[in-house]
This record gives sequence, C-alpha cells and structure tokens, in this order.
Amino acid sequence: MKSLLHITNGDSFTSKLQTLNLKGDIITWREMLCEGKTLCAVGSESFWKTRFEFLNKNYKVTKSWFVEKTLKEYRSLCNHKQQDQIVLWFEYDLFCQINMLAVLSWLKTHRRHAEISLVCSGKEDETDKLYGLSELSDEKLLELYEKRTILSQDDIEFADYVWQLYCSDNPIRLENLIAHNNFQFEYLSEALKAHLKRFPTIKNGLNELENQVLETVVGEKPKSRKELLNSMLTNQGYYGFGDTQHSRIITSLKPLFTSFNPVKLTKMGKDVLANKANYYSQLRDNQLYLGGSLKYSFLYNSSTDRILKL
Repeated sequence: MKSLLHITNGDSFTSKLQTLNLKGDIITWREMLCEGKTLCAVGSESFWKTRFEFLNKNYKVTKSWFVEKTLKEYRSLCNHKQQDQIVLWFEYDLFCQINMLAVLSWLKTHRRHAEISLVCSGKEDETDKLYGLSELSDEKLLELYEKRTILSQDDIEFADYVWQLYCSDNPIRLENLIAHNNFQFEYLSEALKAHLKRFPTIKNGLNELENQVLETVVGEKPKSRKELLNSMLTNQGYYGFGDTQHSRIITSLKPLFTSFNPVKLTKMGKDVLANKANYYSQLRDNQLYLGGSLKYSFLYNSSTDRILKL
C-alpha cells in the first residue's frame, strides 16, 4: 500500500482539499518566496532567519506567528519521511511557482526516492481566464488529480536549477531559461517573465506593477484606496499577489499621490506615467531583494524584454 503526502499552496486550498477525502496527510506551505531575499538552501537555519527578518520588517510578522504558522508546518514536513508519493498542489502564478521551485529543491535533497507529482491549475477552459485551485469545482479538482503530472528526475533537477538561479545575485541568466523550458512546468515561463518585469524599467524607473498602479488611477479614477487595491488584485495577470503585497506597492508610491479619497496623482506622478520623468533616483537606495538579486541593481528594457545590469 503506497502512502501519500499532499503539499498545498496555502490555507484556503488546504481547507478545500480536506473536503475531497483523498488519502494521505496534508502539509501547507506558508511562505511567499517571490518577495524578499531568498537563499538556495531551503530549510536551513540561515534560510529561515533571512525569511523571518524580511517578513518581520516589511509585513510586521511576529516571531510567534512565524514559528507557529510557517516553521511548525515545515518541521511537520521534515517529519513526514515515510511517504513514497508526494503530490504538490500549486497554481500558475509567480507567487505559487516560486514556492513550488523551493519545495522541489528541498524534495530533491531530502526525499530522493519519493515519486513526486504536480497538480497545477491555470487555463482550465476555452477562455483566457486563469483559475486558482480554490476557484475550481470538486469534480474539476478530482479530474486534475487523476491526470496529475508525474515529474521525472530531469524535471526535478531543472526546478532545482531554476531555484538556484532565482536565488543568485544576477537575474540575467533566468532570461535565457525562459526560452528553453522543455520541462513539465506549463506556467513557469510566464511566471518568470512576470518576475523579470518586477525590476525597474528604463523608461521611468518603475516596474510593471508600479506602472499599472498609476495607469489604473488615470484610467479608472478609483474613488478610494480600497477601490484601487481591488482593481490591482483583479487585473494582475501572472503575479498572484495578495492584498498585503499590493498595498505595500501602493504605499511605496505614496509621494506620487495627492490624495486617496478620491485617488489622484501629483504632477510628478503624471509625468512619471507619461515617461517624461524618471523616478529611479528616488527609489534606488531601497535595499529590496527579489530572490537573490537587488531590485535596483538592474533595469528592465520593456522594448526588448531584456534585463540590464547597472
């Protein structure tokens, strides 16, 4: 009798998975490795120390919360040594795909002999809509589970390699990977493209999402910060960020707003959006990391889709 372990992308889906009555234990991966500094050795003491420092400083995550929610669940994963089948439940977006890479890197080292398979949601019908796992019906989830992708050793080695590059201090090598993803990760290339668009553009020093905030203000004239936030959550494509992440982006652009009630841009904000002014010099001192790379040590050329090192 084969024993099973499910690793999910978050609490809301874990609750849903429990109602499907599939065999096996469930571990919830509670991290957002798409933001802040990451180290290659997933699960090491320095890895968790680095993560806690980032989450504490930027999201006011307390030590007790971090230990209770993230570390306890990770230790539970470490203690599940017997399962010969491990099923990963992750989604199409950057948030999920980066977490997935980290989990696969950990499994490559610590669960060498388990059969690892992947259930990944995204384009599930004829429309262009992208679906999260929690948005799907029980029938659809069971169908995806039956058709899950069994990952080969090559797939796992590739995921680990992408994770190492994500944690390196230079995102340029990730660029070359996007074109050569011949492995069983349907949404990884799009997620990595979204990742590279988080570096500031040459045109005005803001990245894709920051520019989108300004475009939304001018295009939709939101009446409040909440309305702006809801629009960002609905129209974010492959990012998959939560409200706290979008809220942090909006806060970082505060000097470009005259008010949030209704939401209006300053003259500088309008000039930045029109590429008549460049906001890079106001932001460049921020020691923000995307994976292993400093956000303001690179520029994104949106006309060629290439990253440049400063």
